[in-house]
Amino acid sequence: MNYEFRVHGRCSPQLRQAVGEFSEVRVVPAPPETIIYGAVSDQAQLHGLLLLLEDFGLQIVSVHRIPELPRTEAGDD
Repeated sequence: MNYEFRVHGRCSPQLRQAVGEFSEVRVVPAPPETIIYGAVSDQAQLHGLLLLLEDFGLQIVSVHRIPELPRTEAGDD
């Protein structure tokens, strides 16, 4: 399943590294938010990613299931 996570603010390099451990994750700055796209294999991984975002002190704005991950564009991380 593919998800779009929107968080308020910018992601630190430490968070970018931590979310990179999840498969197929992409972090896209969209001031004043950051969008994190990711493929999530099951509910446990989804909850783990949500907890990780909260552990880094980020305010989760929204979480949406999406049909497919967007293609990488120039400037995306």
